[in-house]
Amino acid sequence: LKEENAVLRSKINKLQILSETQADKMRKLEKKLEENKIKEEKEAQDLEAMVQHVEQNLQLMTKRAVKAENSAAKLRQENALLQAELRNSKLELEALRAAQAGLAAAKQNAEVALQHLLQVTTSSRASIRQLLSGAESLQLVADLLKSIDRISEVSEDGQ
Repeated sequence: LKEENAVLRSKINKLQILSETQADKMRKLEKKLEENKIKEEKEAQDLEAMVQHVEQNLQLMTKRAVKAENSAAKLRQENALLQAELRNSKLELEALRAAQAGLAAAKQNAEVALQHLLQVTTSSRASIRQLLSGAESLQLVADLLKSIDRISEVSEDGQ
């Protein structure tokens, strides 16, 4: 019986040692489980924070995209207005060039007319000089005729 008791005590000791070892393993595993839970909670919080950050960024990007689309629409409208202004400016430029060409032709015509007027003026002056010269000659002849009349009147009286 003593032997059996000793064997049983030995088995009990072994079982107690095994139980303590398993209890230690159990405590270590529980501790590790608790650490893993804490780690997972922290990761979940970090993941939630990251998701919120991504959502905020997405909202911000959406606002920026809407703003960019509005800006692009305004720029397209402004571009259309500028294109219309450019077409109108080109038409005005063409009209101005045509008017300038007309003015150039009118200027050339005026220049030709001026040259003709100058020629007419010069020839008119020459004709007026000739007329004045002729009038002076006629005046001289008239004066001579008057003198001859006086001379003939004096000779008739004196005869």
